[in-house]
Amino acid sequence: MNNIQLSVVHRLPQSYRWSSGFVGTKVEILPEEETDQGSSLMGLELLSHEGEYAWSILRDINQSIADMQILSAVIEWEGQPRLFFALDDESAVICRLKTLGAAIAENVTAFYPL
Repeated sequence: MNNIQLSVVHRLPQSYRWSSGFVGTKVEILPEEETDQGSSLMGLELLSHEGEYAWSILRDINQSIADMQILSAVIEWEGQPRLFFALDDESAVICRLKTLGAAIAENVTAFYPL
């Protein structure tokens, strides 16, 4: 798990759901009108690493989350490995990531007066 330290993850901008018949292996973007139905998934991307090393780190994170009995999966999305899990588990997953030493990149909106 030491390779997770100094990793930076970022939340993907959309909500997702498992594709019909492909739970744990394939996702699709959830239409906005369905985001409150409780089946939303959150996706995380790794900003700090690419390629096989990114796959390795996300698999380690996935295993750590599974140890908490949270269903998650690392799958390819838009050509890169991504970690998906239930939106309801976001707090626990983010807490685990911080405990493991990963940094969470957040979008920041600031107002700067002229």
